[in-house]
Amino acid sequence: MTHASPTPHAADRNLLGAYTTLRLGGPARDLVEVASSEEAVEVLRAAQGPTLVLAGGSNVVIGDEGFDGTVVVLRGGGVEERGDRTVRVQAGQVWDDFVAWTVAHERSGVECLSGIPGSVGATPIQNVGAYGQEVAQTIESVRVWDREKDEIRDWTPVECGFAYRQSAFKNNDRYFVMSVDFALEPSALSQPVAYAELAKRLAVAIGDRAPLAEARAAVLELRRGKGMVLDEADHDTWSAGSFFTNPIVGPHVLHDIAARAGGEPPHWKTDDGQVKLSAAWLIGAAGFEKGHRRGNVGLSTKHTLALTNRGGATTAELLALAAEVADAVDAKFGVRLHPEPVMAL
Repeated sequence: MTHASPTPHAADRNLLGAYTTLRLGGPARDLVEVASSEEAVEVLRAAQGPTLVLAGGSNVVIGDEGFDGTVVVLRGGGVEERGDRTVRVQAGQVWDDFVAWTVAHERSGVECLSGIPGSVGATPIQNVGAYGQEVAQTIESVRVWDREKDEIRDWTPVECGFAYRQSAFKNNDRYFVMSVDFALEPSALSQPVAYAELAKRLAVAIGDRAPLAEARAAVLELRRGKGMVLDEADHDTWSAGSFFTNPIVGPHVLHDIAARAGGEPPHWKTDDGQVKLSAAWLIGAAGFEKGHRRGNVGLSTKHTLALTNRGGATTAELLALAAEVADAVDAKFGVRLHPEPVMAL
């Protein structure tokens, strides 16, 4: 089992599928591996034409034609304690290794984000979240290189523009995340458990806290059961994780869906009076079962929200399946699902 993206063979070095968890993507025009964020900035500053930064490669879909520009593969990380609460983490650090570090060092705040593949630098871009936590809750600042101004500056959370699976950095190659400062509580206990499925697994009430190691173990167990912890031998994990975000709609849309479905679907109220729906439920209710297959791609056999490469797939096949699923949900419920991964097409 591995938490890193696949290691390419020498002959495939410029084929970007070798650097992504989907194992999809054609060749890069130019590919440069770097060992630090500072080296990455130097390469990006000198690059001619489009650029793409990859680290874990877990939240990106790259076209079969590849990328006609410079691809920077960021390796190397590091965790630096800066006082009792603040921890500075380099962008190339493997995310789950960092979460394991926080548990071992009794720093509470990201334990429910265990098992998520990818790098630390990607987490503020997507405002990564799972099981009732998201990184925006603990990010203190993000060190960013602005290529237009050629300036390195620490951004506040407000400047980052965090929202549900969104930030000022997403789909915007003007900015490169170099490191992230997290404010973590010195504690052997998790943050209050906010997700019902996790609370049940831990045998605690919503709002209770659990030992950090137990919370991490429970999250990893839940994720493995859904094929969301990378495993080279398990094609259910040859994915980009959850392919669609949970749609946020008005209460009237919820009522309409309930009328069409003959009962209320799983949903959660948001702070602004909207309603967050379960994309996985919508997919299932639109007629798709786990393991639904189209050629060399299919839904995970464990979770309908993951679109997977069953071996020998193309990006075109994956996108066709994504369109099939989104169109069916739209036709049945009038809700359009939107992809969560970054599209480098």
